[in-house]
Amino acid sequence: MTDSRHALIIANDRYADQGLRKLKAPAQDATALAGVLHDAQIGDFEVEVVSNASADTMRRHIQRFFNDRRRDDTLLLHFSCHGLKSESGELYFAASDTEPRLLDATAVPAQFVRGCMSRTKAGRTVLFLDCCYGGAFSRGSTSVRAAGDVNVLESFTTERPVSGRGWAVITASDSMEYAFEGEELAGNSAPRPSVFTHAVVRGLGTGEADLDADGEVSFDDLYEYVYEQVREQNPNQTPKKTVEMRGDLRLAHSRRGRIKIAAVPTPASLRAALDSDNVLTRQGAVLELENRLRDESLPVAEGARQALVEVAGNDIRQIAALAHRALREIRLAPSPDRLDFGLVPKGSPCQEQTVTMNGPPLAGHCVAQPTEPWLRVDPTADGLEVRVDTAAEGHLSGDIALKGVADEAVIHVEAVVGPAHEPAPPTGPASETPPGTTPRQREPGQGVHDRETAIIESPPSPPSPPHSHKPPPARHLAHEPPSSPSPARKPPTAAPPSREPEPPASPPPRTSTAPPRDANRPRLAPALAGAALALALAVGAVVTLVMAVRAAAVAIAERSDQGVGGSIEDKIHEQGALAPLTVSLITAALALVVGAFARHDLGRRRERYSPRAASGTRTLTSVAKGVAIPVLVLAVLMGIAYLVGSAHW
Repeated sequence: MTDSRHALIIANDRYADQGLRKLKAPAQDATALAGVLHDAQIGDFEVEVVSNASADTMRRHIQRFFNDRRRDDTLLLHFSCHGLKSESGELYFAASDTEPRLLDATAVPAQFVRGCMSRTKAGRTVLFLDCCYGGAFSRGSTSVRAAGDVNVLESFTTERPVSGRGWAVITASDSMEYAFEGEELAGNSAPRPSVFTHAVVRGLGTGEADLDADGEVSFDDLYEYVYEQVREQNPNQTPKKTVEMRGDLRLAHSRRGRIKIAAVPTPASLRAALDSDNVLTRQGAVLELENRLRDESLPVAEGARQALVEVAGNDIRQIAALAHRALREIRLAPSPDRLDFGLVPKGSPCQEQTVTMNGPPLAGHCVAQPTEPWLRVDPTADGLEVRVDTAAEGHLSGDIALKGVADEAVIHVEAVVGPAHEPAPPTGPASETPPGTTPRQREPGQGVHDRETAIIESPPSPPSPPHSHKPPPARHLAHEPPSSPSPARKPPTAAPPSREPEPPASPPPRTSTAPPRDANRPRLAPALAGAALALALAVGAVVTLVMAVRAAAVAIAERSDQGVGGSIEDKIHEQGALAPLTVSLITAALALVVGAFARHDLGRRRERYSPRAASGTRTLTSVAKGVAIPVLVLAVLMGIAYLVGSAHW
């Protein structure tokens, strides 16, 4: 995009007044929205984020944001905070120091924002309001009261912009509706993204908001997408919009555009061969088109593909089959089609893996569209480079949709972003604390594990005389029970050589060099054993099925030798074919059940598994399933054949 694009995100989730609920979503919403807007391949905005600011600071940033703009500028202002209505019916945006009884002095009036939007010389201005209007009041609060319904859009439609080409407004909810944060409005639970802002971020980041697949996300595209997403998540919340703008506004790029290749027409001689009455001539033409399909030039290959599609749909079966076989070569074939990044530390550099696109050049020509904002995909010479953003902690699961000229495919991606692990403190003389220093405790915020593990180092004692065998200073972990505390005392003085040192008041610390066990480290869980058991049962089902088949074959042979007087049922019983068949049925079913339980445990308690254990569990259960299902089907068919045939043979 060639125009100048600027975004200001205002996010307030903490309020000094006790009557205003503390919001959970604005902080992480601001980070996520800033990411997609700033991305050069998506929004390409210059982004400024203002968090938990006072009303005076908010007004300064807003006015500075709209000042000194040009006609070709595009401005985007996003509010994520409480919206309040005064007794006179005016709308205000709550700041961190807002006092509900002093809205004029401690909040930002919507009229002030509207005035800044009207006076700016920017050609296009977009306003996103992710505010909860009725939900701004705590239960039982006497200092904050709603003053009737508030129609948000009326605050921005009473006058037209003075200059520029206009503005557009999308609000998360109108009147007294809540702007929901996940399943709840507010509380003390873990932060969840706002339903509205999450839909905006997802629609822009993944390109799903590009409803007409023209490669651009327009304002109308985004509103329609957000409206459907919000209403699906919460039918009680209705996004609204108003537009005072000439022309269409493009908010972001999208990779969901249709693949368009200007095809080189089929040569006249080849076209004549395709129209020949001679079957062999047409067959030779199809083979030539197959060669052109592998051409390095995409327009040449696309021309051959279009001709082969026509042949496959119109020619006789023999020629059409050749065309279908040629077209199968350009099917999307990503390798691998499943990526598992395993356990990665939170905040670490983006993890990368490579996907190779197999087949001729036309098969590798596709558009890759991630379904989650934390997925990043970049094309390479022979495939794709997939990266995972490690900013968010938890189990991440998403897909990359691939669109080719005539085919689609999906690459599944999984990752577990866990707490960052700090390097172990160095040991040896260099790590000892100099004499005279006080005990030091690591300050909170220096690592992800600070709330769980605090390293406390005791100062070393002065050098002991020879043969005193003084134990080294102890280092304790806060989550392990330290030795019993003893009152502080002065460092002991050197004792005479003939006198034995006194025993310490507390047991000496462990001198083992083995690192303490990390309680958060993934460990082996029962699902891996269950997966192994499922595979063993599947193998047992195969063995017993083979025994049953062998006994049944002998019984059938003996029955055939007896002629009319023989009975297949008697021979089956004599050879004992039913017992292994029954065992095969049971063990195959058990293998499927045990494997299902193992996969369920892996998905429910994934944090208990190391990446190797998780990968082994998935592999074993997949193999067990692939073995058990055919065995179960064959065993059932044999049982049905016995029940039906024994009465007639």
